[in-house]
This record gives sequence, structure tokens and C-alpha cells, in this order.
Amino acid sequence: MILIVDFGSQYNQLIARRVRELRVYCRIEPPDITVESIRELQPDGIILSGGPASIYDKHSPRVDPQIFGLNIPILGICYGMQYMMDALGGTVKGAGKREYGHAEVLVRRPESLFKGVESTTPCWMSHGDSTTKLPKGFRITGSTKNTRIAAVEHPKKRLYGFQFHPEVLHTPKGKIMLRNFLFDVCDCPRNWTMSSFARESIRSIREETGDSKIILGLSGGVDSSVTALLIHQAVGKRLTCIFVDNGLLRKDEAKKLKTVFQQHLKINIRFVRAGKRFLSALSKVSNPEKKRKIIGKVFMDVFEAEAKKIKGAEFLGQGTLYPDVIESRSAFGGPSAVIKSHHNVGGLPKKMRLKLVEPLKYLFKDEVRKLGKTLGLPDELIWRQPFPGPGLAIRIIGEITRKRLEILREVDAVLLEEIRANGYYRKLWQSFAVLLPLKSVGIMGDQRTYEHIVAIRAVTSRDAMTADWAKLPHRLLGAISNRIINEVRGVNRVVYDISSKPPSTIEWE
Repeated sequence: MILIVDFGSQYNQLIARRVRELRVYCRIEPPDITVESIRELQPDGIILSGGPASIYDKHSPRVDPQIFGLNIPILGICYGMQYMMDALGGTVKGAGKREYGHAEVLVRRPESLFKGVESTTPCWMSHGDSTTKLPKGFRITGSTKNTRIAAVEHPKKRLYGFQFHPEVLHTPKGKIMLRNFLFDVCDCPRNWTMSSFARESIRSIREETGDSKIILGLSGGVDSSVTALLIHQAVGKRLTCIFVDNGLLRKDEAKKLKTVFQQHLKINIRFVRAGKRFLSALSKVSNPEKKRKIIGKVFMDVFEAEAKKIKGAEFLGQGTLYPDVIESRSAFGGPSAVIKSHHNVGGLPKKMRLKLVEPLKYLFKDEVRKLGKTLGLPDELIWRQPFPGPGLAIRIIGEITRKRLEILREVDAVLLEEIRANGYYRKLWQSFAVLLPLKSVGIMGDQRTYEHIVAIRAVTSRDAMTADWAKLPHRLLGAISNRIINEVRGVNRVVYDISSKPPSTIEWE
């Protein structure tokens, strides 16, 4: 196992992904982790991440310097290297020439972490400070035009540092450097697979829950579906899934899920139809944050009422993922920049008095899909595009009415049918329609119309942290627009969203 100390880098999750791609398990922990906790984890190696702070700032994040005496290999990246240099007696100062973006590393020692790397190799820099004096026992292994000390090592103590970021794609040989650290220096076994994870998780769930009953709120998304199947394989009929149909779902969604989970997977599931209750609570509400809060509250009221009918339940299963944990931990005081707080983390009403079972909380989305495949989940669920918890409510800009929901459902069905038929569904991170609070003049059958405008949104992404608008063929966009206008009553204009994230978000609300 590799321990990654999070100094606030925007790339810390990327470091973890790279390590796991090399089939080595890793965990991200904040810098206030104690030396005792590190000893208990028994990591094969430690990676100190980058971060936005300067080492000489008063409140810059720091890990206990005793970690350098644990005889565990350590790799410092960017700020992580600067912290290592400073903690061990070196000097770090503001750089005369800052480096942001592409640079060329001149490899001075082609062994160790640079084994198999050309003498000059591209890298990605992002720093305003530089090491000016090395601690005793360290030597320079790489330099750039503006940074003399761009890579360092202390071979006897197995301490290493990169001023650049090996984890990003802009450092094309970065994966080789990380591989050298994991296998040549740390001697890590390549045993991180979804099969081994599934076996260990099933054993852990059985041990943790004993003979108790477990409740799980099933949404039909890949996270909750994989969680349900994993827990089901661990405890069988002691798991009861609750699916709340909030009336904000896509066309025939509840019916399809019922077929998959009850008939094919044989999972015990209760369907609760609560559409009228949600629509009543959302009446005349246009503010997106109010929508989310209302939907969240009504969902918990409905879910809690159904959960009370299940006597003897002591655990609640949740499909929390690792990014949820990392980002929510940041929201409550961790060093990484706060992106959003998650309903999956800390959202359990105290009065329910249920203990959490979160078997996916150390997995990334791509790993969850691999796990679903390992467990036998159908491809239609494994590759289901993300769908927001509030459903179509946040894809209808403005007031939500039954009529507007019907229009958007039909539009969404046409869109996804065309996306699938043309082979783009699995190529896109998300593709969906948004109903705008606007109408436009049109002509149909020589008659004037004044009807709704629909926006189409399609993006490509690896992890939703950033996203680019999809360059769909004009022919496909034309076919989508033509079908929507001809087949969905109430729509006479279709537009395409060409905004990327950032500065826009993927969802409109």
C-alpha cells in the first residue's frame, strides 16, 4: 500500500489514480496524520503531494517530520519535495523565474527513478518557489532551464523529490518514473485488482454486519447499483433496497430498474411511488438551491418512513466514492480546495440511528465500473451515464410542472436513443437535455408557433473534475434536432451548449 499525504494539490486524486493503474493500492490522508497511524497502516511507500502553499508561509501544511526516520521510501512532488527539503535542513526560496506549464528536464542520473527515461524529457511544472540548497546527503538528479534543482534523491535513505508533476499526462514519462518508485524502490506487489477487492469487501461486510439487516437507498446509478450487488453477495436476503420514485426520473426508468434488480439479480427491493409528494413540494419553486433542498428533505422523509417498516435494520448501505470522501473532508477542514459537499457523506439523519456500510469509499468511478463487471452487473448499468440525485428537476430551468416534465422526458428519450444508435453513449461522460424557461416563434405547417426551447448538453471527461463539450458531428446534431422538433409536442427550437468545465459546470443548475 502507498500512502499519499494531501498537501492540497488539485492533482492528488490523479496521483492515486496513477498508482492504482499500476495495480498498487493507495490511500490519501491529510497532513495531520500521526506517525503512529502511519505505522499502523504499514505503507510500502509514501508520496507527498503538491499544493498551492509556499513552504515559508505561516500556515503552510506540514506533516510530522518524523516520517523521514521511519525507514519508508518517500517521494515528494512539487510542494511535497519543498517540504522535504525544508524539513531536512535544505533551503527553499521564491524563484527568480517561476515555472508554469511545459518544461524540459535534463536527466543528470539516468538510474533510480529516471531508469528507462531519455536524457531530456518533457515535464509539467507549476511552482513559484525553488530549492536553492540541498539537505546533507542529497544529490541533484534532474534540472530544467529555469530550475537547477528539479529532481533530487538520497539513495541510502530512499528519499526522492520531483519539482515537476509526474502524475499528469503532460509529463509523458511520468508513469515510468512512478513505476520505478513503486517497484524498484518500494518493492510493491502488483495485487490491486477488483477481484481481490470484491473478496475482501464481502468478507469485511459479513464481519462488520454480523446477522443484522441492512437498508440501502437505490438510485439506479452505477455507484448505488454496484454497492447493492456487492452487499447482496455478502449478506443475501438480509439486504433490503429502497427505490424512491420521485416523479423526476427519465422515461420508463423505474420499470427498467425493477426488471433488472428483481428478475435478473434477485435482489430484495421495495419501490415507493412518491411523485405527487415531490411535485407538490416543488410547486412554484424556481431557485435551484431551493429545489435541491426540498428534494433532499422530501426524499429523506419518504425513505425514513419506508425504512421504519423494516424491523431489525441496524445498517445503512451507501455508494460513497473516494472523491466524495476527499472533497467532503476538505469541506470540513482538510487542505484541498473545497469543490462541493456530498449528500453521500454525513447526510444520514441522526434519529435513524443506523450505522453506515460504505464498501466503495476508497474507489474511483472507473474502478467501480470494473468492480461491477467483476460482480456480474449488466453493461447497461455499468456504463450508465451519471444522473443527478434531484433528477430532471435541475434540468428544467425555472418552475417544475407535470407538463414540463413530460416534455423533457420525451426530449431526453429521443436524445439518448440517437446517441446510443450512433455509438456515442460510452464515448461521452454525459449527454442530456435542458428545458429552458423561454419560448420562441416558429413555423409548423405554415402556422405560427410559440413553443419551448431545448438545450442539448454533451461532454467528454475522465472524472468530471474538468469536462470539454463534445464535438458531435453536425449530421448527428441535425438528426437529434429534427427528431425532437417533429416528435415532441411543445418544442420548436433546439440549441447546443458549447461550454466547457471550467468555467461552466456540467449540469446547468
